[in-house]
Amino acid sequence: MAYMVKKKIKGHDYYYLRESKREGNKVKSKNLAYLGKTKEKAEEKLKRLQEPKKKEVIKAKPKTITNKLDEITNISARRGFFFQTANIYGGKAGFFTYGHLGKTLKLNWEDLWRKNIARLHDNFYEIQSNNILPEEVFKASGHIENFNDPMAECKKCHFRFRADQFLEDKGIDNAEALTIEEMNNEIKKANYKCPKCGGQLTEVKWFNMMFPVTIGFEDEKGYLGPETAQAAYITFKEEFQTTRSKLPLGLAIIDKAYRNEISPRQMFFRLREFTQAELQIFFDPEKINEHEKWNEVKNKKLILKLIKEKEIKEISCDILNKKEKLPKFYLYHAVKVQEFYLNTLKIPKEKFRFRELSEKERAFYNKIHFDIEVDLETLKGFKEVGGIHYRTDHDLSGHEKISGKKLDVFYDNKKILPHVLELSFGVDRNIWMLLDIFYGLGKEGSMFKLPANLSPIKAAIFPLVKDKKIIKIARGIYEDLKKELNIVYDESGSVGRRYARQDEIGTPYCITIDNDTLKGKDITIRNRDNTKQRRVKIVKIKETLRKLINEEIKFETIGKSFS
Repeated sequence: MAYMVKKKIKGHDYYYLRESKREGNKVKSKNLAYLGKTKEKAEEKLKRLQEPKKKEVIKAKPKTITNKLDEITNISARRGFFFQTANIYGGKAGFFTYGHLGKTLKLNWEDLWRKNIARLHDNFYEIQSNNILPEEVFKASGHIENFNDPMAECKKCHFRFRADQFLEDKGIDNAEALTIEEMNNEIKKANYKCPKCGGQLTEVKWFNMMFPVTIGFEDEKGYLGPETAQAAYITFKEEFQTTRSKLPLGLAIIDKAYRNEISPRQMFFRLREFTQAELQIFFDPEKINEHEKWNEVKNKKLILKLIKEKEIKEISCDILNKKEKLPKFYLYHAVKVQEFYLNTLKIPKEKFRFRELSEKERAFYNKIHFDIEVDLETLKGFKEVGGIHYRTDHDLSGHEKISGKKLDVFYDNKKILPHVLELSFGVDRNIWMLLDIFYGLGKEGSMFKLPANLSPIKAAIFPLVKDKKIIKIARGIYEDLKKELNIVYDESGSVGRRYARQDEIGTPYCITIDNDTLKGKDITIRNRDNTKQRRVKIVKIKETLRKLINEEIKFETIGKSFS
């Protein structure tokens, strides 16, 4: 018990707050606080001390993303987007395994690529070849002689790494365009040492990235394809003859490619085994400055960085054709690629560009070469996710020479050795691009705000009450919807936790079934991006979801508002 006491010291009054406590048979007292010299001041201070203390309200700091790359990697492994291959054996750099969500996301991207790129023309077709091809194919293509990366090695610990990447990390822009001699000069000039142990480095030399294989018991030499393109070139004439002999002819391939990277890094951007989606368009070179749908695109603007410009600009196709001499056939396909990224994949405009490569940067056979680049926070800048290459007749000429077979065709009353326009996409790079661009924070925590057409799971079904009738309805809705859409059913945990689980993996819509469903024959659909809810009749769920996913209707227009 605490109380005020007056104490006289050397003729003066002093007031204290005292507390007395019984300890066994004794009462012990002690002063807790000095209150003042006058009774009025002492009482005032005592009153303040006896007032209940207000609890300090500590506002929770809003969650922020501290390391986006680490967060994406952790969520992806925890939820099933991707894993390091052979983790139980320690894993190996340059190889990743897609989990159930990652594989579905990849399939969704590939399906959209087929619809928007591979089917741009009635005479475009998808084919499938082999991953292993004979050595002669790669002699003709130039890969055996020229498919090299610059490699440096430590004399002490024998660590090997790509010299151009090493120099770029040291602040040298566009080191990939340097010659071997120029790379060696840069390393000697700055006296760069091994990044692992600090040892002296060897001279930079070329390292061939092909994976050789032995075919059959006669030890015939072959290689795993470093790109899908060669399969299209060696199949061109057969496809031309079986598709009514028309140009342009497009051959699309989605398949694996293999490159023995010296130092794989940057997640999906430097892999030893990866997936490409490529469209090889064979056309009459005399018609390169023509396209039957030119009027549809001539006034559309491309977002690009030309060699001669320092800034990214938006320039109309008409001006690019007239002033920059970029051909109409090339520009038409560039517009379609840009629309694929901005309109279909929903990449923000400010994060997309085409970058023109200089003669020194591009392959010698590419007459025109623009990389497709996207600005990625996890990889600190614009990164290549694809490219548009005018390869002339380099490929067909090379295969004619080595095979001894004529690959020209008779079309439009003349013999033509077609030229090739290549639209090339790194599928794995595009998947990482989606994870980077659409990872963020929502009201309930971290999430992938993937567009609905890309989301691995389109909707989740939640019964809110453990009632047999409600569970039966929820199960019925699930069984009906799963025939057309990739959806999940979840009845465990609080509805808040269930929402959070689905938000995190990018599921755009959650459907809840409750007691009101029994009366009104309707359910609630929740929107991932703003957590708003609408009430929709059961009979309209399938049609409503389909239209939402295909962006035929807006969420706020469906059913009735619900809160």
